[in-house]
Amino acid sequence: MAIPTETETPTEGGRDFIRDIIQDDLQAGRVAGVVTRFPPEPNGYLHIGHAKSICLNFGVAQEFGGRCHLRFDDTNPVKEEQEFIDSIQQDVRWLGFDWGVHLYHASDYFEQLYQWAVHLIRAGLAYVDDTAPEAMRAMRGTLTEPGQPSPYRDRTVAENLDLFERMRAGEFPNGARVLRAKIDMASGNMNLRDPVLYRILHAEHPRTGKKWCIYPTYDFAHGQSDAIEAVTHSICTLEFEDHRPLYDWLIEHLPVPARPRQYEFARLNIAYTVLSKRILTQLVSGGTVRGWDDPRMPTLAGMRRRGVPAAALREFVRRVGVARAYSVVDPALLDHCIREHLNAAAPRRMGVLRPLKLVIENWPEGHTEELEAVNNPEDPSAGTRLVRFGRELFVERDDFMENPPNKFYRLSPGREVRLRYGYLVTCRTAVKDASGEVVELRCTYDPATRGGNAPDGRKVQGTIHWVSAADALPAEVRIYNPLFTRPDPGAEGDVMADLNPNSLEVLAGCLVEPALARAATGEAVQFERQGYFCPDPESRPGALVFNRTIGLRDSWAKEQGGKGKPAGKR
Repeated sequence: MAIPTETETPTEGGRDFIRDIIQDDLQAGRVAGVVTRFPPEPNGYLHIGHAKSICLNFGVAQEFGGRCHLRFDDTNPVKEEQEFIDSIQQDVRWLGFDWGVHLYHASDYFEQLYQWAVHLIRAGLAYVDDTAPEAMRAMRGTLTEPGQPSPYRDRTVAENLDLFERMRAGEFPNGARVLRAKIDMASGNMNLRDPVLYRILHAEHPRTGKKWCIYPTYDFAHGQSDAIEAVTHSICTLEFEDHRPLYDWLIEHLPVPARPRQYEFARLNIAYTVLSKRILTQLVSGGTVRGWDDPRMPTLAGMRRRGVPAAALREFVRRVGVARAYSVVDPALLDHCIREHLNAAAPRRMGVLRPLKLVIENWPEGHTEELEAVNNPEDPSAGTRLVRFGRELFVERDDFMENPPNKFYRLSPGREVRLRYGYLVTCRTAVKDASGEVVELRCTYDPATRGGNAPDGRKVQGTIHWVSAADALPAEVRIYNPLFTRPDPGAEGDVMADLNPNSLEVLAGCLVEPALARAATGEAVQFERQGYFCPDPESRPGALVFNRTIGLRDSWAKEQGGKGKPAGKR
């Protein structure tokens, strides 16, 4: 059966079932105000899937006059690093959201969580289990067979309290004992088969140091942290739906100060994209990519480095919408949102990626002119700039063919083209090197066509971009393609087998107009007729480096019934 895509589903006009629930709760007086939270685990960088959760949690809080907390669920010191904590805060702010004074950590509540675990033990609802991890997994049963009770399930309250205190004191090695909730080993929901609440981890925590050697599990810390912070709507993705009964059981059996409710929505899935943090970590640690912010990565840091505007990402999330049904989004929709934003906002510049020298033979030696070039045809207020024009220029190698096919309207022997903002020129001959490769074009220009228009009204179908040989700046350009070759990476078992060997192409020897030396890192500009590019953080004066943000051709708009024209004038 074909996987449905979000583009097949009409948008919901800014309304969705989560917002309907919140509105009903407010109108019925079930909550006095809205408190949400975004609770990442600091064990990696945020990716585009997190952007959906960020926009939803912070968005509904803003819309209903409430607040959204940023809380780090830092319960696993083995995988957590300060680098991840810092990057997450940067990403949330970059997306346009702020938590104000409401920055929290699950580790802030470790003492309270410990006391609540003791409360469960005293109530006969938790016990210390010595069963080895492998045996414990086998005793949990299957989806069709009930689990087997642990031989330690009926320990006395006094014994459990003593063992749990000794676990905290550090008497036992990793994995020797765990604290489990005593719920129902025959439950049809595996998460209720005496889940682990605490485990022993002799590891230093980024915030609490060596104070603790036992740590709560995510399931135990999550709901109780929500309750401590008086969260009203705990919004998470559908994989936590089966965890909701445990979430509610713990809230019901503990003396928590508030009663949050959990609601689930479908996570973001994008074709040709992997959002598994485990696999993303493997890509980074294995050197497949150049770090978490590699522009090929679906991380927010990678997208920012590639020049993706935060506003375009927010618009993408809005168009995808919030639903409960599983679907896969066409990445062309994201590309469309990026182009749509950049077409309106990005300044235009000229850059030649594969230079071919062009000499205008009838241009006076040593003479140059300054031509007026439009900064953005979509925004008249962006004004114009001056570009230098002279006898020697560089054009794109792909804009010349010695024996062109039909409907090739660019340079070829005897053909006249328009140089953007400049003059009409006619190619007279192509100079070749000893191997037969074309290395230079010899052309003539019509002095009466300054600005690119012929006073006699003759039509010229081709317009190409160029840079002046006298002042063009050398640059390296990095072209990024999808990281995976198939829409469902890993569907046949090995996700790494689906890696795209051509996901990165580095072009050395590119030439760009001088104005690009002042382009800001991360701010995309349009290389006319080429696409959108932005300076990489590695870019330096004299060693410019540009990342391609996206090309010009909009396949998504074409599929939606448009003409598929490039997003930006060519």
